[in-house]
Amino acid sequence: MSAVAPTVTVRTPPEKGLKTGALGLASSVVIGVASTAPAYSLAATLGLVVSFVGIHTPIVVILAFVPILFTSIGYAELNRVDPDCGTTFTWAGRAFGPSAGWWGGWAIIAADVLVMASLAQVAGQYLFLLFNADGIGSDPASSWVLLVGILWIILMSYICYRGIEISANIQKALLAVEVVVLLVFSIVALVKVGAGTAPVGSLGVSWSWFNPFGGDFASFFNGITLMLFIYWGWDSAVAVNEETENPTETPGRAAILSTVLLLVTYILVTMAAQSFAGVGDSGIGLANPDHSGDVLSILGKAVFGGSGFGSVLSHLLILMVLTSAAACTQTTILPTARTTLSMAVHKAIPASFARMHPKYLTPTVSTVVMGTISVVLYVAMNYMSSGQVISDAVTAIGLFIAIYYGLTGFTCTWAFRRTLLHSMRSFWLRGVLPTLGGLILWFAGAWTVWSGWDVATDDSYTTWLMPFAPHWRIGGVFLVAFASVLVGLVAFVIWRIVKPSYFTGETLRQDLAVTETGEIVHIDPGTAGA
Repeated sequence: MSAVAPTVTVRTPPEKGLKTGALGLASSVVIGVASTAPAYSLAATLGLVVSFVGIHTPIVVILAFVPILFTSIGYAELNRVDPDCGTTFTWAGRAFGPSAGWWGGWAIIAADVLVMASLAQVAGQYLFLLFNADGIGSDPASSWVLLVGILWIILMSYICYRGIEISANIQKALLAVEVVVLLVFSIVALVKVGAGTAPVGSLGVSWSWFNPFGGDFASFFNGITLMLFIYWGWDSAVAVNEETENPTETPGRAAILSTVLLLVTYILVTMAAQSFAGVGDSGIGLANPDHSGDVLSILGKAVFGGSGFGSVLSHLLILMVLTSAAACTQTTILPTARTTLSMAVHKAIPASFARMHPKYLTPTVSTVVMGTISVVLYVAMNYMSSGQVISDAVTAIGLFIAIYYGLTGFTCTWAFRRTLLHSMRSFWLRGVLPTLGGLILWFAGAWTVWSGWDVATDDSYTTWLMPFAPHWRIGGVFLVAFASVLVGLVAFVIWRIVKPSYFTGETLRQDLAVTETGEIVHIDPGTAGA
């Protein structure tokens, strides 16, 4: 292997009208971390993970981080040669053909749209919990919660509509307070455990928590799959690449930094929560099914107390989950709107999605449509099975996360296949690690489909009994994923018939392959997958 890597030709993406140079490294990292909504993700998922793996939750946090880190490296490498806001859609389309790119884009859209109902619901609930209206806040299907959730989506859509800089500045303020409050929560919880003042059921931190062989494989992988959702969202830092200073380097660095910061945050909070509350299924135990979907509001009162300054801190923790969900609503709209913008520019979807605001330099139709569809789906799912479908939608998102993250990892290796043996850096960072990350994620996606189908896995909150032979009972997670894929298939077929130019390679050339000299070469569409 040669010690010197070639100088890679950088592709200039087609002009889309976005505001260039608006974001620096700090702003990009903030968008990447805020897009995962750390406080919301922990509140909504930590209890579910504990119910699968018990005291081994900390090692699951680490294991789930591995494919995420590997994939983020693939994002960084691809962004160096093709800084297009379409990310997976553009890169996979150039490397594997238009159809692969289109489905990569659809996976991004489906995941983002499905999660909006949960984000809005949590924001609605926590607003009422913040003002001690526990009766309303504890009912996720309440009409009042629904109304507030809808207003949150509208507000966040408007902020995204007004401009990327406004969005980034709001994220900086919200994330700074969020991280500080989570840090204070973790420190106070661990200090109380160490001082012996934690409630009955608390646990001392133990190395056994980090034993990856402490449980059965099925439970471990269910926990890892849920943890993938907690990490999801850092790729927003790359989706705003065309609006970033030094677009070939800054977004990739921001993506990798975001994943590392998330790991540190999640490990600390998980250890503190598990040590303080224990993993029991009663009281404040993390495995208690009564609050498995919302552990932080319960733990906040127990850790900080319900009077004086403790009450202020516990309410501040509730506020952080509220603002975390609201912020993630905003940063979910950002990358989706830019994915559809890029798809429209390349004529993979209607051209109206490429319409830009002349003053704010934001994708107007893409942003408005994203917000509108999110509201419609939220309202519909809120009245299905008392809103339990929303929980199934969150789990189903794992399939689409796995699809487009994994596809990006494979795309990286394929795009750089001619330079993989040029250096150790290229071999590992462009070949082995992205591919390994992709394989793990696609296995997780397949696992999500299987466990969603099989109701015996208890992976779904809702089920459907076939009214005809063979009268199978199918899990709600599988049904949500299947319906999303079916909608995508209908759109794919219709657009391929109505506007075939993208699919014939006229609007997106299949030339994302780097030669040994660093040149991006054209690949004949008929041999792209050879």
